Amino acid sequence: MASESALQQSNRCQLGTISYATPFNWLARGWWDMLHKPVPALAHGLVVALFGIVLLWVAHRQFWLLAGAFSGFLLIGPLAATGLYAVSRAIERGQEATLSTALAAWRPSDHRLVLFGVLLAAAGTGWVLTSASLITAFAPQAVHDPLDFLKIVVLDEQSYLFETWLALGGVLVAPVYASSVVAIPLLLERRISVLGAVLTSWRAVMQSPGPMALWGALLLGITFIGMSTLLLGLVVAVPWLSYASWHAYRDLVVSTDLPEAS
Repeated sequence: MASESALQQSNRCQLGTISYATPFNWLARGWWDMLHKPVPALAHGLVVALFGIVLLWVAHRQFWLLAGAFSGFLLIGPLAATGLYAVSRAIERGQEATLSTALAAWRPSDHRLVLFGVLLAAAGTGWVLTSASLITAFAPQAVHDPLDFLKIVVLDEQSYLFETWLALGGVLVAPVYASSVVAIPLLLERRISVLGAVLTSWRAVMQSPGPMALWGALLLGITFIGMSTLLLGLVVAVPWLSYASWHAYRDLVVSTDLPEAS
């Protein structure tokens, strides 16, 4: 692998072209996986929901931090799905797919997933700090809770702070999404460098930009619904989207002659 450039590695991955109906098929297949193997699915979802509840408890009086942290979660969400990618792979291979299968994926024999996770965490931290700085510096009054954020930032007709906040978030989220949509399952399954996996992910997005934009919107929408139900919906939303994302990877990277990861 070291003798090849990242672009050469990426070009060894043959990509598929998808339609606007394909993302809904991924959701259907992900739902079937979740019903078929609910224990690892719900365990992952419960951990994420509990993490969100702890975050609410710690930062409920600093909504500028809370808003940045929850939106930053969208950046590192793909990493949280790593174990469930392994479960989906085991299901399709007819192998045993248990919670142990998911946990084993977090103990890779190399550090590529760790490196990618560090990069995603850095992006998430960068957005939290950017969000906090923007709200505290430009909000006309202190923002302490969701109602303050709604009144002072969202409904303020005298400034474009909310629009700026959304635009900055989009500027950060879009390239992270394009970089990670197939990168983590590819790193899990094949021997490819982090940069090679990221390039492959970008190629997949650029080959089907419209359907991939729809997929991103579905990921975002379902995650926000999960968050809006006092985070309880994340118990289902997180594993559902994780399993669906494995099927997205399968349809986007249709074949490769890269060696399997150990």
